Amino acid sequence: MFGPFSGWEILIILVIVLLIFGPGRLGELGKSLGEGIRNFKKAVSGELEETQKPTQTTTTKVETTSVKEENKEGNKQT
Repeated sequence: MFGPFSGWEILIILVIVLLIFGPGRLGELGKSLGEGIRNFKKAVSGELEETQKPTQTTTTKVETTSVKEENKEGNKQT
């Protein structure tokens, strides 16, 4: 059923959890667990949407001078 656990083992675990936390606290735990799973799914799907968006490329024109040209100009001035 659930991997190495049989139906009886899962039932015993659920009864122990119910005894430890009580019915009121168990509802809160289920609610917070559901919210956590929902937030995790939203985060994962949000990341997938961001990676699937088309990317924008920009080009920038940069002026450069070579080091040799600068050395030549420096030698001419001295």
